[in-house]
Amino acid sequence: MTTAPTLTAPSATAPTLSDLHALDAAAMPSIFTLPEDVALLRDEVREFARTRLRPRVLDNDLAAADDFDWDIVRAGHELGLLRLTIPKELGGRGVGVLGVAVAMEELAAVCASTALIFGASMLGATAVLFSGDPQLQARFIPPFLGDEPVLACNAVTEEVAGCDLLIPAHAADAAEVMTARRDGDHFVLNGIKRFITNGKVAQWATVFANLEGYPGATGMTVFVVPLDNPGVVRGAVADKMGYRACLGTTLEFHDVRVPEENIVFGEANGWGYLNVQSNQARTIVAAISTGVARGAFDIAKDWAGERVQGGKPLSEQQFTARKLAEMAAKVEASRLLYLQAAYQAENMLPAPVFGAAVAKLFADRAAIEVAEEAMSIVGARGYCREYGLEKLVRESFGARIYEGTPEVLALAITDSLYGRRQ
Repeated sequence: MTTAPTLTAPSATAPTLSDLHALDAAAMPSIFTLPEDVALLRDEVREFARTRLRPRVLDNDLAAADDFDWDIVRAGHELGLLRLTIPKELGGRGVGVLGVAVAMEELAAVCASTALIFGASMLGATAVLFSGDPQLQARFIPPFLGDEPVLACNAVTEEVAGCDLLIPAHAADAAEVMTARRDGDHFVLNGIKRFITNGKVAQWATVFANLEGYPGATGMTVFVVPLDNPGVVRGAVADKMGYRACLGTTLEFHDVRVPEENIVFGEANGWGYLNVQSNQARTIVAAISTGVARGAFDIAKDWAGERVQGGKPLSEQQFTARKLAEMAAKVEASRLLYLQAAYQAENMLPAPVFGAAVAKLFADRAAIEVAEEAMSIVGARGYCREYGLEKLVRESFGARIYEGTPEVLALAITDSLYGRRQ
């Protein structure tokens, strides 16, 4: 009788799918070779995920919905993950969209929740960094450079305005319920934001609100709001199916006064920024989905190489080999699409909406398909929590919801094809 192998983390000796890229890098076309600094960052984050993150994944996933692992955030902060996108002249690492996306894939291959914690914080800080406003940067960026970790969040989604903010090609057709009313040299914010990642633990938020009297989202304005301001209420944490280690919560704003100097990009200029931000966010989510798919693939690959049935490993049996090949192809294609989208965004190339939407649409679907196939290959052990695969299956579904559902992405893609948006 053949003893069934134990299902563990991917082998440290056998090459993973990502390792294959480094086996013959010198012979590969330059378009597929990461810049040296990005490759070094990838290796740093991969080692962090393997040694520091993986041992905590199961406990964090099984913890209560409102538990938060500040220790792993602190460890990531020591690595520099919270200052990746901060320019070097401000004390950060000066990493662009490409490097961030690659780092998020590495984290997500082990724990998508952790990738989302760091990714959402970077997204929240992006507006201040993009603004080029010295006073905003002097007030809100230094905490990211201190000894203790500080998180930000990005408050866009509302009870009745999630996809309604992303579907329309024009601001007048978009739904924005949260309001901002001028009162002297301040604005008074009222409204409720939903499912805000890091909302429970962030120090401040980038908040999108519509100026009173403007139709649709034509008055959308971006505010930086410290979450200890009077009138801000952090609501209950959502008890989610996946991404359980990152906290998504409601943020309520009841007559919250914000000084006008906390406006980013000026009054009624938030719609354009939201679309730029959305392209970057979709690219990052595509990278996270790629990481989830890769994590599931590596588990299935190791299992199929060790599990013997009918006298030979599953990996040598035609039916399983075909599955593994198709899974590998989906991971590879997902990676190439998000790398292309990241390159477009970082270099301000044409058609960023199209590239980011295509990357996310494909990678999100690939993550679900690869995770499900991995479960079918591994079988009963994969269905048990202690092996980690069922977590990846749960998390594979999450990315299809945030930063654009498949339907929203399809509209963005076809709008681009017909010239309705770029």
